[in-house]
Amino acid sequence: MRVYFHTFGCKANQYDTERVRRAFDASGAVVVDDPALADLAVVNSCTVTHESEVKLRRFVRHVAKRSHARTIVMGCAAALDDGSIAALPSVRAVVANAEPADVLRAAGVDVRALHAAPLPAGTKSRALLKIQDGCDEHCTFCATTLARGANRSRAVDDLIEEARELAEHHAEIVLTGVHIGAWGLGVGGSGSPTLGPRPEAPAPTLGWLLESLIAAVPSVRFRLSSVEATEVDDTLASLLIGAPRHLAAHLHAPLQSGSNRVLKRMGRHWYTAESYRARIEWLAERLPILGLGADVIAGFPGETDEDHSASVALLRALPFTYLHVFPFSVRPDAAAARLPGQLPPVVIRDRARELRELGEAKAAAYRARRRGQTADGVVSGRQQGRLEVMTEDYLSVYLDTDRWEGRPRFEVTVN
Repeated sequence: MRVYFHTFGCKANQYDTERVRRAFDASGAVVVDDPALADLAVVNSCTVTHESEVKLRRFVRHVAKRSHARTIVMGCAAALDDGSIAALPSVRAVVANAEPADVLRAAGVDVRALHAAPLPAGTKSRALLKIQDGCDEHCTFCATTLARGANRSRAVDDLIEEARELAEHHAEIVLTGVHIGAWGLGVGGSGSPTLGPRPEAPAPTLGWLLESLIAAVPSVRFRLSSVEATEVDDTLASLLIGAPRHLAAHLHAPLQSGSNRVLKRMGRHWYTAESYRARIEWLAERLPILGLGADVIAGFPGETDEDHSASVALLRALPFTYLHVFPFSVRPDAAAARLPGQLPPVVIRDRARELRELGEAKAAAYRARRRGQTADGVVSGRQQGRLEVMTEDYLSVYLDTDRWEGRPRFEVTVN
Protein backbone atom coordinates (compact mmCIF):
# COMPACT_ATOMS: atom_id res chain seq x y z
CA MET A 1 0.00 0.00 0.00
CA ARG A 2 1.28 3.46 -0.92
CA VAL A 3 0.20 6.14 1.56
CA TYR A 4 0.28 9.93 1.33
CA PHE A 5 0.01 12.18 4.43
CA HIS A 6 -1.11 15.77 4.78
CA THR A 7 -1.51 17.80 7.98
CA PHE A 8 -3.57 20.89 8.72
CA GLY A 9 -3.15 22.83 11.94
CA CYS A 10 -0.84 22.96 14.91
CA LYS A 11 2.34 21.22 16.05
CA ALA A 12 0.25 18.77 18.09
CA ASN A 13 -1.35 17.70 14.82
CA GLN A 14 2.08 17.37 13.21
CA TYR A 15 3.17 15.10 16.05
CA ASP A 16 0.03 12.98 15.69
CA THR A 17 0.51 12.63 11.94
CA GLU A 18 4.08 11.49 12.41
CA ARG A 19 2.97 8.78 14.85
CA VAL A 20 0.43 7.52 12.33
CA ARG A 21 2.97 7.68 9.51
CA ARG A 22 5.40 5.56 11.53
CA ALA A 23 2.66 3.03 12.23
CA PHE A 24 1.94 2.65 8.52
CA ASP A 25 5.66 2.34 7.87
CA ALA A 26 5.83 -0.46 10.45
CA SER A 27 2.95 -2.21 8.66
CA GLY A 28 4.96 -2.38 5.44
CA ALA A 29 3.27 0.53 3.69
CA VAL A 30 5.28 2.82 1.44
CA VAL A 31 5.01 6.53 2.21
CA VAL A 32 4.88 8.72 -0.92
CA ASP A 33 5.13 12.49 -1.34
CA ASP A 34 2.60 12.83 -4.16
CA PRO A 35 -1.10 11.95 -3.74
CA ALA A 36 -1.21 10.98 -7.42
CA LEU A 37 1.03 8.02 -6.57
CA ALA A 38 -0.94 6.92 -3.51
CA ASP A 39 -3.49 4.21 -2.86
CA LEU A 40 -4.50 5.92 0.38
CA ALA A 41 -4.38 9.53 1.54
CA VAL A 42 -4.43 10.23 5.30
CA VAL A 43 -5.40 13.80 6.13
CA ASN A 44 -5.11 15.18 9.66
CA SER A 45 -7.73 17.90 10.08
CA CYS A 46 -8.03 21.13 12.05
CA THR A 47 -11.15 22.89 13.30
CA VAL A 48 -9.68 26.07 14.80
CA THR A 49 -11.21 28.31 12.11
CA HIS A 50 -13.85 28.07 9.41
CA GLU A 51 -11.08 28.64 6.85
CA SER A 52 -9.20 25.54 8.05
CA GLU A 53 -12.24 23.37 7.35
CA VAL A 54 -12.78 25.01 3.95
CA LYS A 55 -9.16 24.17 3.09
CA LEU A 56 -9.70 20.59 4.28
CA ARG A 57 -12.70 20.05 2.01
CA ARG A 58 -10.94 21.68 -0.92
CA PHE A 59 -7.89 19.48 -0.40
CA VAL A 60 -9.91 16.24 -0.15
CA ARG A 61 -11.71 17.09 -3.40
CA HIS A 62 -8.35 17.89 -5.01
CA VAL A 63 -6.97 14.48 -4.03
CA ALA A 64 -10.08 12.76 -5.40
CA LYS A 65 -9.73 14.54 -8.75
CA ARG A 66 -5.99 14.04 -9.05
CA SER A 67 -5.64 10.40 -8.04
CA HIS A 68 -7.38 7.09 -7.48
CA ALA A 69 -6.53 7.21 -3.76
CA ARG A 70 -9.15 6.70 -1.09
CA THR A 71 -8.95 9.17 1.80
CA ILE A 72 -9.06 8.81 5.57
CA VAL A 73 -9.71 12.04 7.48
CA MET A 74 -8.65 12.05 11.13
CA GLY A 75 -8.22 14.64 13.87
CA CYS A 76 -10.15 17.59 15.25
CA ALA A 77 -12.54 18.40 12.40
CA ALA A 78 -13.17 14.68 11.99
CA ALA A 79 -14.16 14.44 15.67
CA LEU A 80 -16.91 17.02 15.10
CA ASP A 81 -18.04 15.81 11.67
CA ASP A 82 -21.76 16.00 11.06
CA GLY A 83 -21.49 13.77 8.02
CA SER A 84 -20.31 16.43 5.56
CA ILE A 85 -16.69 15.23 5.62
CA ALA A 86 -17.73 11.61 5.25
CA ALA A 87 -19.77 12.60 2.19
CA LEU A 88 -16.78 14.10 0.37
CA PRO A 89 -15.63 12.22 -2.74
CA SER A 90 -13.38 9.21 -2.20
CA VAL A 91 -13.50 9.43 1.61
CA ARG A 92 -13.10 5.92 2.95
CA ALA A 93 -13.40 6.73 6.66
CA VAL A 94 -13.59 9.55 9.18
CA VAL A 95 -11.62 8.77 12.36
CA ALA A 96 -12.56 10.95 15.33
CA ASN A 97 -9.05 10.94 16.82
CA ALA A 98 -5.45 10.41 15.72
CA GLU A 99 -4.72 7.06 17.34
CA PRO A 100 -2.51 5.06 14.98
CA ALA A 101 -4.34 1.77 15.62
CA ASP A 102 -7.73 3.32 14.80
CA VAL A 103 -6.43 4.83 11.56
CA LEU A 104 -4.77 1.55 10.56
CA ARG A 105 -8.01 -0.34 11.19
CA ALA A 106 -9.90 2.17 9.06
CA ALA A 107 -7.39 1.43 6.30
CA GLY A 108 -8.01 -2.30 6.63
CA VAL A 109 -4.66 -3.11 8.26
CA ASP A 110 -4.56 -5.93 10.81
CA VAL A 111 -3.00 -4.17 13.80
CA ARG A 112 -2.65 -7.40 15.78
CA ALA A 113 0.37 -8.39 13.71
CA LEU A 114 2.21 -5.13 14.24
CA HIS A 115 4.98 -4.34 16.67
CA ALA A 116 4.92 -1.00 18.47
CA ALA A 117 5.49 1.79 15.99
CA PRO A 118 8.78 3.68 16.30
CA LEU A 119 8.76 7.11 17.87
CA PRO A 120 8.10 10.14 15.69
CA ALA A 121 11.42 11.33 14.35
CA GLY A 122 10.29 14.85 13.56
CA THR A 123 11.76 16.77 10.66
CA LYS A 124 15.46 17.45 10.11
CA SER A 125 17.27 18.28 13.37
CA ARG A 126 14.14 19.39 15.25
CA ALA A 127 11.64 17.00 16.83
CA LEU A 128 8.23 17.32 18.45
CA LEU A 129 7.36 15.87 21.85
CA LYS A 130 3.67 16.02 22.80
CA ILE A 131 3.48 16.29 26.58
CA GLN A 132 -0.30 16.49 26.98
CA ASP A 133 -3.56 16.58 25.04
CA GLY A 134 -6.94 18.23 25.53
CA CYS A 135 -7.91 21.30 27.52
CA ASP A 136 -10.08 22.02 30.58
CA GLU A 137 -10.72 25.66 29.68
CA HIS A 138 -13.80 26.74 27.76
CA CYS A 139 -12.85 29.64 25.52
CA THR A 140 -16.03 30.64 23.74
CA PHE A 141 -14.36 30.81 20.31
CA CYS A 142 -12.72 27.38 20.49
CA ALA A 143 -13.99 24.06 19.18
CA THR A 144 -10.67 22.29 19.82
CA THR A 145 -11.65 21.46 23.41
CA LEU A 146 -14.79 19.79 22.10
CA ALA A 147 -12.73 17.80 19.60
CA ARG A 148 -9.83 16.78 21.86
CA GLY A 149 -11.55 16.50 25.24
CA ALA A 150 -10.25 17.19 28.73
CA ASN A 151 -6.61 17.71 29.69
CA ARG A 152 -4.54 14.53 29.82
CA SER A 153 -0.92 14.85 30.97
CA ARG A 154 1.64 12.27 29.92
CA ALA A 155 3.78 10.70 32.65
CA VAL A 156 7.19 12.27 33.13
CA ASP A 157 9.02 8.92 32.94
CA ASP A 158 7.52 8.27 29.51
CA LEU A 159 8.43 11.76 28.34
CA ILE A 160 12.03 11.42 29.52
CA GLU A 161 12.35 8.07 27.75
CA GLU A 162 10.97 9.51 24.51
CA ALA A 163 13.14 12.63 24.79
CA ARG A 164 16.26 10.46 25.18
CA GLU A 165 15.39 8.52 22.03
CA LEU A 166 14.66 11.71 20.10
CA ALA A 167 17.95 13.24 21.28
CA GLU A 168 19.85 10.50 19.48
CA HIS A 169 18.85 12.08 16.15
CA HIS A 170 17.79 15.66 16.93
CA ALA A 171 19.40 18.79 18.34
CA GLU A 172 16.14 20.47 19.37
CA ILE A 173 12.96 19.09 20.93
CA VAL A 174 9.80 21.20 20.88
CA LEU A 175 7.33 20.55 23.69
CA THR A 176 3.85 20.66 22.25
CA GLY A 177 0.25 19.93 23.13
CA VAL A 178 -3.10 21.70 23.31
CA HIS A 179 -2.54 23.45 26.67
CA ILE A 180 1.00 22.67 27.75
CA GLY A 181 0.87 25.02 30.72
CA ALA A 182 -1.64 22.60 32.27
CA TRP A 183 0.85 19.74 32.18
CA GLY A 184 1.05 18.01 35.54
CA LEU A 185 -2.61 17.91 36.47
CA GLY A 186 -3.20 14.32 37.58
CA VAL A 187 0.47 13.35 37.33
CA GLY A 188 2.55 12.43 40.37
CA GLY A 189 6.24 13.11 40.89
CA SER A 190 7.05 9.50 39.96
CA GLY A 191 5.52 10.00 36.53
CA SER A 192 2.52 7.80 37.27
CA PRO A 193 -1.05 9.13 37.08
CA THR A 194 -2.27 9.82 40.61
CA LEU A 195 -4.73 11.99 42.46
CA GLY A 196 -1.85 14.29 43.39
CA PRO A 197 1.93 14.45 43.78
CA ARG A 198 3.73 12.15 46.20
CA PRO A 199 4.59 13.90 49.49
CA GLU A 200 8.34 13.67 48.86
CA ALA A 201 8.17 14.92 45.28
CA PRO A 202 7.71 18.49 44.04
CA ALA A 203 4.36 19.42 42.55
CA PRO A 204 4.42 18.45 38.89
CA THR A 205 4.33 21.60 36.78
CA LEU A 206 5.59 22.48 33.32
CA GLY A 207 8.64 24.12 34.89
CA TRP A 208 9.40 21.01 36.93
CA LEU A 209 8.99 18.86 33.82
CA LEU A 210 11.48 21.01 31.92
CA GLU A 211 13.98 20.81 34.77
CA SER A 212 13.59 17.02 34.72
CA LEU A 213 14.00 16.82 30.92
CA ILE A 214 17.06 19.08 30.91
CA ALA A 215 18.69 17.06 33.68
CA ALA A 216 18.00 13.80 31.84
CA VAL A 217 18.78 15.02 28.30
CA PRO A 218 21.28 17.89 28.60
CA SER A 219 22.57 17.55 25.04
CA VAL A 220 19.58 19.11 23.26
CA ARG A 221 17.86 22.48 23.17
CA PHE A 222 14.25 22.38 24.31
CA ARG A 223 11.64 24.84 23.07
CA LEU A 224 8.11 25.63 24.24
CA SER A 225 5.51 25.67 21.48
CA SER A 226 2.69 27.83 22.90
CA VAL A 227 2.19 28.71 26.56
CA GLU A 228 0.01 31.22 28.38
CA ALA A 229 2.03 34.23 29.60
CA THR A 230 0.62 33.94 33.12
CA GLU A 231 1.65 30.26 33.23
CA VAL A 232 5.33 31.16 32.86
CA ASP A 233 6.10 30.64 36.53
CA ASP A 234 9.33 31.42 38.35
CA THR A 235 10.85 28.04 37.46
CA LEU A 236 10.20 28.52 33.75
CA ALA A 237 11.39 32.11 33.92
CA SER A 238 14.65 31.09 35.62
CA LEU A 239 15.30 28.50 32.91
CA LEU A 240 14.61 31.00 30.12
CA ILE A 241 16.95 33.51 31.76
CA GLY A 242 19.68 31.24 33.13
CA ALA A 243 19.81 28.22 30.82
CA PRO A 244 19.81 29.55 27.23
CA ARG A 245 21.67 26.51 25.87
CA HIS A 246 18.98 24.22 27.23
CA LEU A 247 15.76 26.24 26.72
CA ALA A 248 15.29 28.44 23.67
CA ALA A 249 14.67 32.14 24.36
CA HIS A 250 11.29 32.05 22.67
CA LEU A 251 7.72 32.36 23.90
CA HIS A 252 4.54 32.07 21.91
CA ALA A 253 2.05 33.52 24.40
CA PRO A 254 -1.56 33.68 23.14
CA LEU A 255 -3.12 37.10 23.76
CA GLN A 256 -6.33 36.96 21.64
CA SER A 257 -7.37 40.51 22.64
CA GLY A 258 -5.97 43.54 24.43
CA SER A 259 -9.43 44.48 25.71
CA ASN A 260 -10.49 43.12 29.11
CA ARG A 261 -14.13 43.34 28.09
CA VAL A 262 -13.50 41.13 25.04
CA LEU A 263 -11.30 38.73 27.02
CA LYS A 264 -14.21 38.20 29.41
CA ARG A 265 -16.56 37.49 26.49
CA MET A 266 -13.97 35.05 25.16
CA GLY A 267 -13.95 33.15 28.46
CA ARG A 268 -10.27 33.97 29.00
CA HIS A 269 -10.77 34.42 32.73
CA TRP A 270 -7.26 33.67 34.00
CA TYR A 271 -5.58 36.90 32.90
CA THR A 272 -6.21 40.52 31.99
CA ALA A 273 -4.45 42.78 29.53
CA GLU A 274 -2.61 44.27 32.51
CA SER A 275 -1.40 40.95 33.97
CA TYR A 276 -0.35 39.75 30.51
CA ARG A 277 1.61 42.95 29.93
CA ALA A 278 3.25 42.84 33.36
CA ARG A 279 4.55 39.28 32.88
CA ILE A 280 5.85 39.90 29.37
CA GLU A 281 7.57 43.14 30.36
CA TRP A 282 9.17 41.46 33.39
CA LEU A 283 10.61 38.72 31.18
CA ALA A 284 11.70 41.06 28.40
CA GLU A 285 13.63 43.22 30.87
CA ARG A 286 15.68 40.16 31.90
CA LEU A 287 16.18 38.50 28.51
CA PRO A 288 18.52 40.37 26.15
CA ILE A 289 17.30 38.12 23.33
CA LEU A 290 13.65 37.00 23.19
CA GLY A 291 11.56 35.75 20.32
CA LEU A 292 7.99 36.69 21.27
CA GLY A 293 4.86 35.74 19.37
CA ALA A 294 1.15 35.82 20.06
CA ASP A 295 -2.19 34.72 18.66
CA VAL A 296 -4.72 37.53 18.18
CA ILE A 297 -8.35 37.32 17.07
CA ALA A 298 -9.70 40.21 15.00
CA GLY A 299 -13.39 41.06 15.02
CA PHE A 300 -14.68 38.97 17.92
CA PRO A 301 -18.45 39.38 18.44
CA GLY A 302 -19.18 42.64 20.21
CA GLU A 303 -15.68 44.04 19.65
CA THR A 304 -15.97 47.83 19.38
CA ASP A 305 -13.59 50.29 17.78
CA GLU A 306 -12.32 51.05 21.29
CA ASP A 307 -11.70 47.34 21.99
CA HIS A 308 -9.78 46.97 18.73
CA SER A 309 -7.75 50.10 19.53
CA ALA A 310 -6.88 48.62 22.94
CA SER A 311 -5.50 45.52 21.19
CA VAL A 312 -3.47 47.62 18.77
CA ALA A 313 -2.08 49.74 21.60
CA LEU A 314 -0.99 46.71 23.65
CA LEU A 315 0.55 45.00 20.64
CA ARG A 316 2.51 48.16 19.82
CA ALA A 317 3.72 48.52 23.41
CA LEU A 318 5.09 44.99 23.86
CA PRO A 319 8.25 43.63 22.15
CA PHE A 320 6.58 41.12 19.85
CA THR A 321 8.72 39.71 17.07
CA TYR A 322 5.80 38.20 15.12
CA LEU A 323 2.01 37.81 15.35
CA HIS A 324 -0.45 35.13 14.26
CA VAL A 325 -3.66 36.96 13.38
CA PHE A 326 -6.96 35.11 13.03
CA PRO A 327 -10.05 36.84 11.64
CA PHE A 328 -12.94 35.68 13.81
CA SER A 329 -14.94 32.89 12.19
CA VAL A 330 -18.00 31.18 13.56
CA ARG A 331 -17.45 27.63 14.77
CA PRO A 332 -20.96 26.16 14.96
CA ASP A 333 -20.21 24.09 18.06
CA ALA A 334 -18.48 26.92 19.98
CA ALA A 335 -20.33 29.28 22.32
CA ALA A 336 -19.19 32.42 20.46
CA ALA A 337 -21.46 31.45 17.57
CA ARG A 338 -24.41 32.36 19.81
CA LEU A 339 -23.04 35.65 21.13
CA PRO A 340 -24.77 38.88 20.05
CA GLY A 341 -22.86 41.51 18.14
CA GLN A 342 -21.53 39.47 15.22
CA LEU A 343 -19.50 41.89 13.08
CA PRO A 344 -19.74 42.39 9.30
CA PRO A 345 -17.07 40.48 7.34
CA VAL A 346 -15.61 43.72 5.95
CA VAL A 347 -14.96 45.03 9.49
CA ILE A 348 -13.31 41.76 10.53
CA ARG A 349 -11.19 41.75 7.39
CA ASP A 350 -10.04 45.36 7.84
CA ARG A 351 -9.12 44.85 11.50
CA ALA A 352 -7.23 41.65 10.69
CA ARG A 353 -5.30 43.44 7.96
CA GLU A 354 -4.26 46.20 10.38
CA LEU A 355 -3.05 43.65 12.92
CA ARG A 356 -1.13 41.68 10.29
CA GLU A 357 0.58 44.83 9.05
CA LEU A 358 1.57 45.63 12.62
CA GLY A 359 2.95 42.11 13.07
CA GLU A 360 4.93 42.34 9.84
CA ALA A 361 6.41 45.70 10.86
CA LYS A 362 7.46 44.36 14.25
CA ALA A 363 9.00 41.25 12.67
CA ALA A 364 11.00 43.37 10.21
CA ALA A 365 12.19 45.74 12.95
CA TYR A 366 13.31 42.90 15.22
CA ARG A 367 15.19 41.15 12.42
CA ALA A 368 16.92 44.40 11.52
CA ARG A 369 18.11 44.75 15.15
CA ARG A 370 19.41 41.17 15.16
CA ARG A 371 21.12 41.34 11.77
CA GLY A 372 24.86 40.74 12.06
CA GLN A 373 24.58 39.27 15.56
CA THR A 374 25.44 35.67 16.41
CA ALA A 375 22.81 33.12 17.36
CA ASP A 376 22.47 29.50 18.45
CA GLY A 377 21.23 27.74 15.32
CA VAL A 378 19.65 24.33 14.70
CA VAL A 379 19.14 22.99 11.18
CA SER A 380 15.44 22.94 10.35
CA GLY A 381 15.34 22.10 6.64
CA ARG A 382 16.18 23.24 3.15
CA GLN A 383 14.50 25.83 0.97
CA GLN A 384 15.36 26.46 -2.66
CA GLY A 385 18.70 24.74 -2.34
CA ARG A 386 19.72 26.64 0.80
CA LEU A 387 20.05 25.40 4.35
CA GLU A 388 17.43 26.74 6.78
CA VAL A 389 18.62 27.22 10.36
CA MET A 390 16.35 28.10 13.32
CA THR A 391 17.80 30.44 15.97
CA GLU A 392 16.94 30.35 19.65
CA ASP A 393 14.65 33.38 19.17
CA TYR A 394 12.73 31.78 16.29
CA LEU A 395 14.39 33.44 13.33
CA SER A 396 15.08 31.52 10.14
CA VAL A 397 18.57 32.02 8.75
CA TYR A 398 19.46 30.74 5.30
CA LEU A 399 22.94 29.55 4.33
CA ASP A 400 24.54 28.17 1.21
CA THR A 401 24.99 24.44 1.70
CA ASP A 402 28.70 24.64 0.88
CA ARG A 403 29.16 26.62 4.12
CA TRP A 404 27.67 23.81 6.19
CA GLU A 405 30.00 21.39 7.95
CA GLY A 406 27.23 18.85 8.59
CA ARG A 407 26.64 19.64 12.27
CA PRO A 408 22.96 19.88 13.33
CA ARG A 409 23.63 22.74 15.76
CA PHE A 410 26.17 25.55 15.44
CA GLU A 411 26.70 29.28 15.88
CA VAL A 412 25.25 31.32 13.03
CA THR A 413 25.18 34.98 12.09
CA VAL A 414 21.71 36.43 11.51
CA ASN A 415 21.43 37.69 7.94
